[in-house]
Amino acid sequence: MRSRFVPSLLTAALFVGAATLHAPARAEPPAPTWHPRGPALRSDFAFEAKVQVATPLVVGQGPHGPRRIVPITGGTVSGPRLRGKVVPGGADWQFVRPADDVLEIEAKYTLETEDGVLIMVTNRGVRRGPKEVIDRLARGESVDPSLYYFRTVAQLEAPADGPYAWLNQSLFVGVAERQPDAAIIRFFEIK
Repeated sequence: MRSRFVPSLLTAALFVGAATLHAPARAEPPAPTWHPRGPALRSDFAFEAKVQVATPLVVGQGPHGPRRIVPITGGTVSGPRLRGKVVPGGADWQFVRPADDVLEIEAKYTLETEDGVLIMVTNRGVRRGPKEVIDRLARGESVDPSLYYFRTVAQLEAPADGPYAWLNQSLFVGVAERQPDAAIIRFFEIK
């Protein structure tokens, strides 16, 4: 039995080897480009907050650059998934990085939904653009938001046992726009 088995393996090995030697050369596939593994990021528009702000309080030069605090005085929230108002009393802590003149922000404020639920917001981000555009914003002028970059990442905290608990379970990217007396942030839930 052994003598029959060995020649058949040897024959198969020779056949495969011969086929490999005479097979037409295949072109090597191009080097793969980087791509993420797993599902692609998606986003869904959740709501827009028009956050009313007061005149900035200039703290002055700090270790991270010029520092200021922008008081939040109120505002509105509207959109397909959330409606209500911005509660007065929050603030936006800002500084301009000396190395590249990018404005870093960290805003903390509270939303109140139409049905009276309070939602805490922590929103961090950056704003940058050509010097002449940033200077116009600093003077309080209305500037087309396509002329500068203003993006944030928000974490929202709602009561865990209520209808807005879904806010606790996702990150939100904000596409922001600065107006003379307000910041408009359009919040997109990252899926």
